[in-house]
Amino acid sequence: MLTINVAVLLAVVVILRLRRRTHSRSRFDEKMTVVIVLALGILLAPTPVGQGILSFLGQVASGVTQASR
Repeated sequence: MLTINVAVLLAVVVILRLRRRTHSRSRFDEKMTVVIVLALGILLAPTPVGQGILSFLGQVASGVTQASR
């Protein structure tokens, strides 16, 4: 039996949608892309990969804040 990870499937869909040319997208198409990206974020957040990304972005934000002082 073949199992498909929903997060991987959504990541592929996001990549395919973002590769399209900007001027050929409708407002509905852009809104749908945002919804798909949000769903992908919700699926990734509780995983170790999502926690690693959150930690990395927190360190970057902290470094930027300290550098601007």
